[in-house]
Amino acid sequence: MATLRRALLRLHQSLVLTSPRYHLGSISRFSSNRGSLDVDLSDEESKRRLHNRLLYRSRQRGFLELDLILGSWVEENIRSLDELRIRALMDVLDLENPDLWKWLTGQEQPPEAVHNNPVFTAVQSRVMGNLNSHAAPETRANPGQPWVRGWDDKRGQDGGPKYGNQ
Repeated sequence: MATLRRALLRLHQSLVLTSPRYHLGSISRFSSNRGSLDVDLSDEESKRRLHNRLLYRSRQRGFLELDLILGSWVEENIRSLDELRIRALMDVLDLENPDLWKWLTGQEQPPEAVHNNPVFTAVQSRVMGNLNSHAAPETRANPGQPWVRGWDDKRGQDGGPKYGNQ
């Protein structure tokens, strides 16, 4: 019995260590037990748990603007997503906050793999629609330029404050 247990444990470890890469569109990532969620839509309880996890991940990113944007989008759309779109949402949630913010707001062009992600495209069109309806284009920075300068950018310049941005 102990030999069978050890053999099964070794088999499991070898499968985890040599797990294949999987691709969604052009975005690839390594699967791991720690970061990825299994997409199990077999019964209502599994769907509910998955939806709650994704909703939590979208609202608790630690970047307030993205928490609000992604959290509200996921809350409105999670029930209508199929398995492919749920995997696309998981890929968007795995992106780094600063990069995702710049790509969603048009400050930088996203990589082709991210641009082709259907969830990213839907969220970006919503963000850009809100920006265009609430802020004039001339009040925003040119594409590729940061939107807001830091609070102490004028410090040390001629005529600028010595302390703070007064």
